[in-house]
Amino acid sequence: MITVNVDLGQRAYPIHIGPGLIHRTDLFAPHIAGASVAIVTNTTVEPLYGEQLRATLAPLGKKVFTIVLPDGEAYKNWETLNLIFDRLLLEHADRKTTLIALGGGVIGDMTGFAASCYMRGVPFIQVPTTLLAQVDSSVGGKTGINHPHGKNMIGAFYQPQTVIADIATLRTLPPRELAAGLAEVIKHGLIADAAFFDWVEHNIESLNRCEESAVMHAVKVSCDIKSRVVAADEREGGVRATLNFGHTFGHAIEAGLGYGEWLHGEAVGCGMVMAADLSVRQGLLDAAAQDRITAIVAAAHLPVRAPALGAQRYVDLMSVDKKAEAGAVKFILLDGVGRAIITAVPDSALQATLAQAV
Repeated sequence: MITVNVDLGQRAYPIHIGPGLIHRTDLFAPHIAGASVAIVTNTTVEPLYGEQLRATLAPLGKKVFTIVLPDGEAYKNWETLNLIFDRLLLEHADRKTTLIALGGGVIGDMTGFAASCYMRGVPFIQVPTTLLAQVDSSVGGKTGINHPHGKNMIGAFYQPQTVIADIATLRTLPPRELAAGLAEVIKHGLIADAAFFDWVEHNIESLNRCEESAVMHAVKVSCDIKSRVVAADEREGGVRATLNFGHTFGHAIEAGLGYGEWLHGEAVGCGMVMAADLSVRQGLLDAAAQDRITAIVAAAHLPVRAPALGAQRYVDLMSVDKKAEAGAVKFILLDGVGRAIITAVPDSALQATLAQAV
């Protein structure tokens, strides 16, 4: 097991990474103070890992109940969130009830948001079971739900008590879900660590095969990078926004197609290719680096061509991006591999990128 610490003072917490951790009662016990625990999961993950987690919690002598939600980005909304609140109230959950998010990014985001709201804040634990959640969404305290007009536009910054990333759960991931997680792995190298990006290039086939040693390294380095950024800028007032490289375009793709048509990581992968193109047009990135980015996204079995939503539709969707200020969109671009910047771009460059990418 490897442990990465997120340094946030009184809200600091450990990220435990390794195989078989879902069976480690000792990792859960220090973070469950109350008399009851609510496991929040979905219809796909519950048959795979629900009983295993309940068995792990049994020695603690707590009341454990499970909330099973429908699976998919399309259900990351108010209606599904209310299913969590309904059950918590039905079970008389109190302020010391701990919520455990058992699943991917959608479950993690919704469980964290529910925890931030229920009785104005109850503790929660992240148990991410997808690569995307292990390397990105479970770390940093971003929680929320989607709105038809924009992704993750309703939410809160709310940190978990701990993250327990059992990489053995990745063995049950469909190839498409594994590829989606690789988008965020690639992103971390591009924005903050050129040497790690080199490593991903050389080990992409091992990652595609979900080889344990390669995955362990990818999750560990990704969590290291993200935890440092979050510690420096918890509420995204500055440098944390660089973690959204590829996401401005990617979120527009997700919203424009309808949530769930493309996986989040697929949209981000394509969005990174688009952001690289825009970086070249701004004179920040050279063509050789752009080719490397397109090649690694394709090698991870992610799309490199954007759907034809129409240029104006892209612009409209990006205008409600969380980084927009007074209607002006700020883009995360690359000033070389391993260095990201936040900047506005002229409309002519954006239109050229949209024309090229679709």
